[in-house]
Amino acid sequence: MLRVLVALLILGTQATANTVLIVDGDTLDVDGTRYRINGIDAPEAAQKCKTERGKDWACGDAATNALYALTNGKTVRCDTLAKDGYGRDIARCYADGTDLAAAMVDQGMAWAFLKFSDEYEAAQEAAKSAKRGIWRGPSEPAWAFRAAKWSTASEQSPNGCPIKGNISANGKIYHPPWSKWYSRTKINTSKGERWFCDEEEAVKAGWRAPRWK
Repeated sequence: MLRVLVALLILGTQATANTVLIVDGDTLDVDGTRYRINGIDAPEAAQKCKTERGKDWACGDAATNALYALTNGKTVRCDTLAKDGYGRDIARCYADGTDLAAAMVDQGMAWAFLKFSDEYEAAQEAAKSAKRGIWRGPSEPAWAFRAAKWSTASEQSPNGCPIKGNISANGKIYHPPWSKWYSRTKINTSKGERWFCDEEEAVKAGWRAPRWK
């Protein structure tokens, strides 16, 4: 039996894209609505993985680029399944009919998020056997990478709240500890910048996550 991601509110809406902005390897904005692709977890933007010879490679950048390549110039449709705590729609997304989650897992650009769904387990086994992408060598799953970054940053941040709420020419942008720009982002509270304890708090306060394209 297929395990489907459990969230706050089950929906059944669809969106077909005119404008697509890629956030990372498993998140995209379609005509202003943010979608988290159901059933997968891609490497975070700042994440590195290992090659066959044990060398680091930028798997986070590669995953983001892969999702961009799959959607660029295509008609993107997202079918909403649920809402998460950050206001994102959890959805199955397609580019000219191609299941984006399946394509990302098949390329070795994302893990099947087996904690929530076994829909892409077979595609993951095939990518793993072929040593594609993240399966080229040992790699830390994205959820473990986030947890480690969060733990370290929480110990070093004010009141244990590690998310940086930055204000720039691009607007109010929050950076979780696994953000590619986290280490170089400085917070100046006198300018209205602030720290957040979780992403939901940042979103409700009017900040958004960084976008790639």
